[in-house]
Amino acid sequence: MKKSLLALAALGAFAGVAHAQSSVTLYGIIDEGFNINTNSGGKHLYNLSSGVMQGSRFGLRGTEDLGGGLKALFVLENGFDVNNGRLGQGGLMFGRQAYVGLSSQFGTVTLGRQYDSVVDYVGPLEAGDQWGGYIAAHPGDIDNFNNAYRTNNTVKYTSADYGGLKFGGTYSFGGVAGNVTSNQIWSLGAGYNNGPLVLGVGYLNARTPAASGGLFNNGGTAATPATAVSSPVYGAYTSANTYQVIGAGGAYTFGAATVGLTYSNIRFANLGAAFAQPNVRGQSATFNNAEINFKYQLTPALLVGAAYDYTRGASIEGASRAQYHQGAVGVDYFLSKRTDVYVIGVYQHASGEVLNAAGTGVTEAHAGINGLSGSSNQNQLAARVGIRHKF
Repeated sequence: MKKSLLALAALGAFAGVAHAQSSVTLYGIIDEGFNINTNSGGKHLYNLSSGVMQGSRFGLRGTEDLGGGLKALFVLENGFDVNNGRLGQGGLMFGRQAYVGLSSQFGTVTLGRQYDSVVDYVGPLEAGDQWGGYIAAHPGDIDNFNNAYRTNNTVKYTSADYGGLKFGGTYSFGGVAGNVTSNQIWSLGAGYNNGPLVLGVGYLNARTPAASGGLFNNGGTAATPATAVSSPVYGAYTSANTYQVIGAGGAYTFGAATVGLTYSNIRFANLGAAFAQPNVRGQSATFNNAEINFKYQLTPALLVGAAYDYTRGASIEGASRAQYHQGAVGVDYFLSKRTDVYVIGVYQHASGEVLNAAGTGVTEAHAGINGLSGSSNQNQLAARVGIRHKF
């Protein structure tokens, strides 16, 4: 009798597993186009490039219903360059995202390489994440709104949706023996999306961001190591012990038009000993950024957008505050639900001074449109004509 009951229980458990609902989806984006850069280190540059509007990628996304409202989930997402077939994110196999986790009515917990809360809740409100691509992101993507930097070794919580309100946070283990805070990254954020109103706030804190395995230096492999941040906007400040971002944004849609605003405060705290000038060591550099953007759906297939962004740099070691004025325009035409063609133009003008890389003095601020080689002077203009296909 006991054997029969055990056999029946085992059969019932097996039947439950056999009937669990699961799915795996293959998806991706191919984004390719022609670019003009009027000042790439002092020269005009004409080239093809991949993944400007959205990073070219393919990925696998899966879920399994475990019963009782509990689900297992995973995402493996690869970035690549259409022009040469190379892996993106410094040669990582799944450099965009790679995580596994569980979700329920109380929210979702995931583990792996993921996006921080600033990217999740505030990033979608800037023009670069909508119709402008990474060249329309804030100078050098200084606030990471455009997801220039991802987080490794990350535990992430995302709440359920409460009438349009969601919140969450991340914690990334630094992985340095004997030093809990080295390379540590954590973030918090919240967003509200209900009807015509969208709001978002986020906070990001990264320790030793330029160290090996830190936020600015975790996208490479042994064969293709990550490169140092080369942005003329903030490249001289990345030796800071702490990189901090406070961001907020909002958008309101009325009819076919949407107006959006974003703000970010970026702080490079406790600049490192790499500087030759002792007066600079231990100081902090603070930047402020504000953007206003606009988009209009002229027809169901045709979208136009425009944005203005202002960045005010740090005053340190006698430097007059650097300022960056940036304007962007874009037109996006959808040939179908999955294929569109687009045109983007971005102009940036810099003024004032920045600290030089050695920390020995100041130098004239140069323009630095995100994702491009820095300008040799105060101005830079970039234009792109591209095609994007989603599958």
